[in-house]
Amino acid sequence: MNRRMLVGSCTLAAVLVTQQVSAEAVHWDYSGKAGPEHWGDLAPEFTACSSGRNQSPINLSGMVEGDLPKLQIDYRPGDNEAIINNGHTIQVNYAPGSTLSLGGHSFELKQFHFHSPSENTIEGKHAPMEAHFVHADAQGNLAVIAVMFQEGGANPELEKAWTHMPAHKDETKTLPVPVDAAALLPKNQDYFRFNGSLTTPPCSEGVVWLVMKESSAASKSQIGKFTATLHHPNNRPVQPVNARVVVQ
Repeated sequence: MNRRMLVGSCTLAAVLVTQQVSAEAVHWDYSGKAGPEHWGDLAPEFTACSSGRNQSPINLSGMVEGDLPKLQIDYRPGDNEAIINNGHTIQVNYAPGSTLSLGGHSFELKQFHFHSPSENTIEGKHAPMEAHFVHADAQGNLAVIAVMFQEGGANPELEKAWTHMPAHKDETKTLPVPVDAAALLPKNQDYFRFNGSLTTPPCSEGVVWLVMKESSAASKSQIGKFTATLHHPNNRPVQPVNARVVVQ
């Protein structure tokens, strides 16, 4: 999941859309001296990236059977959705009013963005692309739905965003036609659940991860356009599972 940071009294939810690094001063990247293995050393507020015990992404394996509640998803596309190239991902900021209810607890969809190849792996296998649908509750607690995209036919809903994809870092465009996030989800919404973190600095923990078992499809051209626009892979390597359990 990609999100930059503001420090101070702001809640996690308040900074999801803007995705700013503290004072916009800390540079991080996916390779080199500012790459994932160095994130924890780049700033004091990034220490969880190296010291955290519940970091994301992970390799999902050895799943345990559990009584997981059905996801209650009520996404409602609205006007003035923005699509952003922040140099780390392509992100669509979602209009207010769309919700995920998990066991009676409500979260609001704030944004969704993409990684290629996938950040999470299932039984050691990457998908060509992964989408993260980022939600926050009223207290700023986060829940992320992760959807793997496999190569297949062109995805018409994804194309609504891709047609207006900003080509340059820090470029934002307004989507003339809203993207329906629900149409990007697979029909079968069975999922794996684990506790994790943000997958980008500051790597804050306490994030509920819900990884869909079924994949969605995107064409080779659509996946290629994303990777060509970013110019580099944008997946954090999988992290140790430690004592966590993946429930299905």
